[in-house]
Amino acid sequence: MEIGLIGLPNSGKTTIFNALTGRAAEVTTYTDATSKPNIAVVDVIDERITRLSEMYKPQKTTYATVQFVDFAGLARDVEGKVSFPDASIGMMRNVDTLALVVENFPNILGEASSPLDDIEQMETELLVSDLIVCERRLEKIALSHKRGQKTPASQLEEGILRKIQDCLNDGGRVTEIDLGRDEKKMVSGFQFLTGKPLLIILNSSEDTFGKNRDLLEEIGKNHTVIEFAGTFEMELPLLDDEEKQLFMEDMGIKESARDRLTRSAYELSNSISFFTVGADEVRAWNIREGQSAVEAAGAIHSDLARGFIRAECFSYDDLIACGSEKGVHDKGRFRLEGKDYIVKDGDILAIRFSV
Repeated sequence: MEIGLIGLPNSGKTTIFNALTGRAAEVTTYTDATSKPNIAVVDVIDERITRLSEMYKPQKTTYATVQFVDFAGLARDVEGKVSFPDASIGMMRNVDTLALVVENFPNILGEASSPLDDIEQMETELLVSDLIVCERRLEKIALSHKRGQKTPASQLEEGILRKIQDCLNDGGRVTEIDLGRDEKKMVSGFQFLTGKPLLIILNSSEDTFGKNRDLLEEIGKNHTVIEFAGTFEMELPLLDDEEKQLFMEDMGIKESARDRLTRSAYELSNSISFFTVGADEVRAWNIREGQSAVEAAGAIHSDLARGFIRAECFSYDDLIACGSEKGVHDKGRFRLEGKDYIVKDGDILAIRFSV
């Protein structure tokens, strides 16, 4: 899973990035639209993988990972208007989830922020960016039709893009459009920004953290939102475990920023984890909820999907309840599933294939 951090200048994106990753990326009060994004890959610590590793004692244990990408802040022009740097747009379209950081603390001039206005402004920028992509493609399709190059596929694509264009012009998001599986596949290459899950990170000061219930409820009417005390949480990795625990308890923080964000991102993007186990390796894999056994096989390796025969399957919960794989077999909890089986969170799979 790849999560892109976006936000207005000085919203605290890089501070949040450092809190999530334990990195020390430079935090500045200005935006360099040409700068490369900060990128870090971190493990998603899953207690189930830890338990499986204890049971199987493999040579290698591999947790699922999340890649965080901290994009350059939006650039302001001389009139104060903001826009995404051209260098960032392409990379933003490739992430799985967008996390919008909004400031909830006085800015460098001592002025109070307006998180709701910032969210609206950023959503408008995402929408306009998608509308430009949509209109440019429609212009190309119209030109090809005018030249007599009209095909059933181009007509279908035009119809879907018209539907998307109408939605965007009405201020809606691509996620709000009811598209069929084939329709989604046809336009998936455009990677519309408003077609991605959007998570709001309310970046509060240490003094106001935990005191923003009304604001969180207002944001929560339209978005999934979590609150961070960015500067405070960025400094936590510098402390030893005992000090860290004391400071977190004092602030009322029960989990690390990373754990809170990844859990919310998993839920928002409908991601689940399945596992492969053995003496060589115990490993977690991420797929989307609703994906089939053959798609899960493809997440491991394309050859497994191409030569898929069956999936030998049992659940993590059944393994723990039965105590061992032998117990799973003895109690009839072991299953053979075909390529159309819908994988569930916590499934343990062994793919049988032939190529």
